[in-house]
Amino acid sequence: MMPPRSLLPLLAGAFSAGLLSLLASGATPLRAQTAAPSATPAPSAGPTLPVVVSPAARGPVPLEITVNGNVVAEATVSVRSRVDGQIEKQHVEEGQRVERGQLLFTIDSRMTQALLAQQEAQLARDRAQSVRARSDANRYASLRGEGFTAAQRYEQAQADAAAAEATVKAGEALISQTRLTLDFASIRAEIGGRLGALPLTEGNLVRAGENTPLATITQTDPIQVQFAVPERWLPEVQAALRGGRPMVTAHPPGDRHPPVQGSVVFLDSQVDTTSGTVQMKARFANPDNALWPGQYVNVVLVPRVEPDALSVPVQAVQTGSGNSRYVYVVDGESRARRRAVTLQRVVGGRAVLQAEIAAGDKVVIEGAQLLSDGARVVERPASRPQS
Repeated sequence: MMPPRSLLPLLAGAFSAGLLSLLASGATPLRAQTAAPSATPAPSAGPTLPVVVSPAARGPVPLEITVNGNVVAEATVSVRSRVDGQIEKQHVEEGQRVERGQLLFTIDSRMTQALLAQQEAQLARDRAQSVRARSDANRYASLRGEGFTAAQRYEQAQADAAAAEATVKAGEALISQTRLTLDFASIRAEIGGRLGALPLTEGNLVRAGENTPLATITQTDPIQVQFAVPERWLPEVQAALRGGRPMVTAHPPGDRHPPVQGSVVFLDSQVDTTSGTVQMKARFANPDNALWPGQYVNVVLVPRVEPDALSVPVQAVQTGSGNSRYVYVVDGESRARRRAVTLQRVVGGRAVLQAEIAAGDKVVIEGAQLLSDGARVVERPASRPQS
């Protein structure tokens, strides 16, 4: 039933007022309210994390065995006097570098020189008597041939001549001994090296074979380093020695100079069962005294070089549960993918791995602690080290 025409303007006005009131209150129209629950929300992209990456590499990497060692002198000589006497002259100073054959001390030898002069005079007398005895022997030999002398007299002359010659030889030997004693009065360095402390100086009386040495000479060039290697490395060391002398470097802790390079010269014949190590020695050229006897050094033995090793910066390797190791690799979609790895060793700040990673793959070296598998990342420059 249609309302009367007189009421239509009033109804239109009431409807307009109600619509305006509804819009002013912020209410949603019925059609919009019923349509909103059917709309699907847009997926969340998640945060993008900044990371620093570095490429994995393949190439030759040395197998390094890092141990501790001590520097030992290759030779040490205690200088002692071989004659009795007073130290007449000291030709060197404590701590001085000496060469082999260099004069160190002179022992007073005036008594020996006088004895030598006496022996030389006796030798001259014995030689003269020997000449006369030989002449007599030759003379009696000619007379016996003509029948003018008896056989007994001839034999006596021959014996006298032989005895005189023996006396001459004994005198010559005695003079050689005295001259040797005279040479011993000049004490010389038996090896090249560096002198230690000199407990006896000029004026002191020394005797042959005294317990207190006049000096000690320590050879410092070349020099050796003694170190112990765990027995698990023994097969590698033996294989390297069959192919030559593996390289060794030694570096005193805190020394800013480059490590000194040498080569292995000794491998002990047995493993120490107490420590589970085997003793080794390496020889180093040491012209500038970079290594000092008794010094503690860090030793790196390189038995071989692995030709095609996979390596990444050591910062890229993370530790998970159960001491497992992994790295994050950034793929082409800028997402971090977690890859399990096996850490073999660390060489020069790079970790040598066994993993399904190709050379050139980008591994995360900064920011990995905040990542999860599949996280979106953005590359950023490496932070500058603080000075």
